Amino acid sequence: MMYPYMTLADDTEITHSPIQGDGTVKVYIETPCNRGFNHATCILPHYKWQDIQGYSESDIKEWDAFVHDNSHLIMQLAAEGGFHNATVI
Repeated sequence: MMYPYMTLADDTEITHSPIQGDGTVKVYIETPCNRGFNHATCILPHYKWQDIQGYSESDIKEWDAFVHDNSHLIMQLAAEGGFHNATVI
């Protein structure tokens, strides 16, 4: 299951998993393009990037900064079952 986190003006979707048994959370980023979708996954709390398709190295640096800036909220939401179940942010 993935929970929605944010949709950007360019239709980029950012979603996240619940907290996994090992304490990690997958953050999935997907941007529509003329070939389908660019996408990448970041594993929190280690900020390990995997499954990168279509994003440049500079794109990933920007996404990494975004994930770092939002990780505390994403981890809290992952623990509470997403926005719909969050009590306080």
